[in-house]
Order: sequence, then C-alpha cells, then structure tokens
Amino acid sequence: MGESADTTSYDVIVIGGGPVGENAADYAIRGSDRTAVVVEHELVGGECSYWACMPSKGLLGPGTALARAAGLGGARERITDTGPDRDATMGWRDSITHSRDDSSQVEWARGAGIDVVRGHGVIAGEREVAVGERKLRARQAVVVATGSVASIPPIPGLRDARPWTSRDATNLVEVPERMVVLGGGVVACEAATWLLDLGVRELTIVLRGKTLLPKTESFVGERVAEALAERGADIRFETEIAAVERPDVTDSGYGRIHGGPARVTLSAGAGTSDSSVLEVDEILVAAGRAPGTRDLGLDAIGVDDKGPLHVDDHMTVPGHPWLYAVGDVNGRVALTHMGKYQARVAGDVIAARAEGRSIDGSRYTASADRDAIPQVVFTRPEMASVGRTESQARDDGIDVVVAEQDIAVAGSYLVDPEHSGRAKLVIDRERDVLVGATFIGTDTAELVHSATVAIVGEVTLERLWHAVPSYPTVSEIWLRLLDSVR
Repeated sequence: MGESADTTSYDVIVIGGGPVGENAADYAIRGSDRTAVVVEHELVGGECSYWACMPSKGLLGPGTALARAAGLGGARERITDTGPDRDATMGWRDSITHSRDDSSQVEWARGAGIDVVRGHGVIAGEREVAVGERKLRARQAVVVATGSVASIPPIPGLRDARPWTSRDATNLVEVPERMVVLGGGVVACEAATWLLDLGVRELTIVLRGKTLLPKTESFVGERVAEALAERGADIRFETEIAAVERPDVTDSGYGRIHGGPARVTLSAGAGTSDSSVLEVDEILVAAGRAPGTRDLGLDAIGVDDKGPLHVDDHMTVPGHPWLYAVGDVNGRVALTHMGKYQARVAGDVIAARAEGRSIDGSRYTASADRDAIPQVVFTRPEMASVGRTESQARDDGIDVVVAEQDIAVAGSYLVDPEHSGRAKLVIDRERDVLVGATFIGTDTAELVHSATVAIVGEVTLERLWHAVPSYPTVSEIWLRLLDSVR
C-alpha cells in the first residue's frame, strides 16, 4: 500500500464485498506482495451471505428434513408434526447469517491480506475510486462486483405499499397469515416453499406466464406447481397485479409486516377484463433483479450505467483494460457460484498481467458461464440442471437426442418410497456428448456435478458408459438414461 497526501494506493481495488468481490481480490494477490482493498457500503459477505443463498437454505432445510423423514418407516413414527418449529428455524437461519454481523468476514479478508474500506465506492476516473472524501488509486485494476438489486414493477400503488423483496423473505421475523407472491422464478418458488413451512395460511402466487420456472425443462415447472398446490398454494397463471392499495404503511424493517392489510387487484388473461381482489397481510415481489450499476460514477469514464456492465471473456470492460466486472453486475448469469467462477478468472488475469505473463490459456477465459451453468432450485421436490434445455439446444441448431425417464431405481426408493423424480439428458448427436441435463426429485442436487463435469469435459457417451454409478444410490438413474440411448 502506498500513501500520498490525499490518496491511498493499492494494486487492486474491488467495489463490492460479497463472495464474488472477495474471490476477485484474493485471486489477484494470492501468493504475491500485491495489495488489494474491498470497498463495501453494506456488509462484507454480500447478498449471498445475509440476504440470499445462505439464509434461504437455512429456512428451507428443516422443512426438507422433516418431509424426508416422514417418508421413511421407522422415522415417520417418531414425527409428531411435519411443520418445522418456527422460532427454532429462524434461530438456525440467524446462526447461519451471524445475525447479519460481518465481523468474521472482515477478519477473513484481512487475514488474506485484503483491506476493507466501509462506504460507497464511486469511480472518479481511470484507476481512481472515491469513497466519501477518501481517494483510492489502483496500480493494476479496479473490479466492479456490486451484484444486483431487486426490481419492483411499475404497478400502481405497489412501491408505495412497501412490499417485501427477497431480503425481507429471507430475514422474516413475522410470518404473515395471508400473502401474495409476485413472480414464478427461483426466488418465488423457494420462498413459497419456506413460507408454507412456517405457517402462511393463504398463499397466492401470481405470474404472467403459463408455468413456474420457465427457463427449465417443462416437467420441472409442472412438478413444482403440483407440489406447491398440494400444500395449499393458489397459483394464478397468466395473471397480473393491476393495482395495490395499502392505506396504512409502516417502515418496520426487514422481515416485519410493513403496515396494515393491502388490497391487491388481479387482472387475469391478456386482453380480458377479468379481475379479482385479494386482501393480504403482505406482498412479496420476486419479479427479477437489475444489475447494480447505478451511482458508481461510470459516466465519468464514458460507460453506460443503465444496464449491465458488459465485459469480454477476460472479464474486462472493452476500451478500459484496467476495469473488470464480475458477478450479477455484468449481466452474464446471476448465480453466486458462477460469479465466483468469473472472479477467479478475473483475479488470475489481473495477476498474470501484473507479472507480465501471457493470458492466452483457457484458465484466463470465462466460458462455463455460457453453456455449462449448473443450478439447483431447493424447492420440494428440488431441481438441478446444467447446460441447455432441449428447446435451447434445438434453437442453437444442435441435432438433439434426448434420454428422459422417471427416476425409479433402488437408490431412489430407499431415499423415499414415494420418490417421483424425473431426469433428462440432452445429447448432441453429431459429437456424442451431453449438452444439457435436468433432474428433479429428492437428492437430485448431488447428481448435477457429474453432469457438469461431463459437459465441460466433453466426455462422449461411449466413454460415460464406463462411469459406473454406485449401488444403491439415486445416481443409478445415469445407467438407466445411458442405457436408453445405447
């Protein structure tokens, strides 16, 4: 670190202290005498640690464990209530998030040789970042890792009603009796799962589309919808919220009911006048997220701040070889693990450039965030997928072979006698390799990494035939799928 009268210098400045920013800083300086600083205006550890991945899985875990136990003889007889204990579940969530105390994350950063500066970072010029009155200068690189923010659609009365966003849902303190969830994607489906677990009595899901989880294979949305409906969710497809009225609104903090009841007017069917009114205690908006590019000073260097911060495969902003963007903010893929992947690439590129090494190797080029993106949706049943769906592969001009069947093997029966999973492989006929895989059902999250390795490694089906699954496990489904196209 170097000092001047009014400026502190580092080799690398990272704006955004979530796991993506932490990884970029770490990989850029690891094993060297280079210096790095992370600038964070909220909590070090970011959205994933306190408001997204970690608390959501904490809320989902107890209900999932009870549901699994209730399906097995010997465990079932010991269960007196399949609903998780509300207070204990929230307590487990709080232990995972350290009650939004980021001191351990700051300690990790400093232990890795990364300084932490609190405040809002603004790009003030080439390699320059202002944090309030403080000036920082980067010798090598500035990395933007500011993630994304929840979007609230311009529906009359909705914003004024102070609806919940994902941050409220993951940090809920009070459980509303009646709720409406706007959206049909991952956040909406996972949140609906734990809200029902925790005792929401009337849950209505409102979405414009015809299916939940529309970016997945069609059977995924169908099975998740069936499961939520069986638990009491009222799913309104092809429906929109036309207006919201909430006379009594209160800024009561994360996860608390934000005032009195709200009247939500629903409009069903495009081009129709069909409508209905719901009275609810709270509204959860899970209708997408926008890249966190506003108020970063990008206009000072001639970069548009009204959308994602576009990058090349080295994670560099074109025309600005010192500026990198990783994670949700660049708009390539909004998943924490893929943002961390991009951060590792960016960090390696920064390190190589600092040391005068070539960046021609594949290690320095992000490619997996296009065609080999793994994802797990922790609904019940859970869904895991990687790569293209069948329709995406066909749209890309691939001559497709499909292997698809229900998961009905010895291993799945032992996990759950009522197991009703399904699996699908999408195969490039010409190259004889997988380009996509989707699994739904109990324990399928652990199946997706093998598919990811097969896709990234371009392992032929002829060779995959020799990857023998252990018996008795759910992974036996691999044998059944490969057998069907042998």
